[in-house]
Amino acid sequence: MAKKTTARAARKKTRQTNKTPRKGRVARKAVNAKAMGVEAAHLKDPKAQARADREAAHGELPQWTPAEVEEAFRRFAAASPAPRGELQHINPFTLLVAVVLSAQATDAGVNKATPALFRIADTPEKMVELGEARVRTLIKTIGLYRTKAKNVIALSRILVSAHGGKVPHDRDALEALPGVGRKTANVVLNIAFGEPTIAVDTHIFRVGNRTGLAVGKTPLDVEMKLMQVVPERYRLHAHHWLILHGRYVCIARRPLCEKCLISDLCKWPGKTVDAGASIG
Repeated sequence: MAKKTTARAARKKTRQTNKTPRKGRVARKAVNAKAMGVEAAHLKDPKAQARADREAAHGELPQWTPAEVEEAFRRFAAASPAPRGELQHINPFTLLVAVVLSAQATDAGVNKATPALFRIADTPEKMVELGEARVRTLIKTIGLYRTKAKNVIALSRILVSAHGGKVPHDRDALEALPGVGRKTANVVLNIAFGEPTIAVDTHIFRVGNRTGLAVGKTPLDVEMKLMQVVPERYRLHAHHWLILHGRYVCIARRPLCEKCLISDLCKWPGKTVDAGASIG
């Protein structure tokens, strides 16, 4: 029995001798992470990114210089000279309806439901004739579909009675429609009428605050800041560049900093790459 105990103790000692010390393993992970361009802080503290987002949201980041803002949008324009929104539509009316339906829903989800709807009703008159119950059936895969169906019929009636069946080229008139807020009005003014508006959705709100480009506590704060800092010649497309950037690159959970066009300009302290210095 004593021999077996002694043998077990010897094997245990050998395993402990061959085992890499914990500190050594962590250090090696940090070195590997650095080689991959990933900050070691993310390995040590999974909440580091959340803290960095909070710092950004509280306006604790350095300000962008006009030259940096210019350079960021120059790069966006070079990469995508004519960006387009991802909501499928046929005309200003179907665009308006699609944007109303996209509230608290994804563009992809809306795009699955609207082709059948728009084949039947692509004008306010046809939508009213279609009726709320039929609209509900056609859009039932979209979140909040009951309320949205009600709003679509109500706004269609107003367009027919007050605007001759046309979508008004006027912010106040748009925002007076059921289910239409400032963001929706901005999208319609931008895409349907070519106005240099910036519709701040969750993606633009995140990008503005995280990068330090336009910090604000509310979407309106971020919108006003962007209208101040974005050079006029880039404002028409700024809305699309920033939404697409937030949707596919500067994503919420783990931003793809290694693919980011503006990582060297970004002020976010939680960047997952060592992007180097920004321009002056």
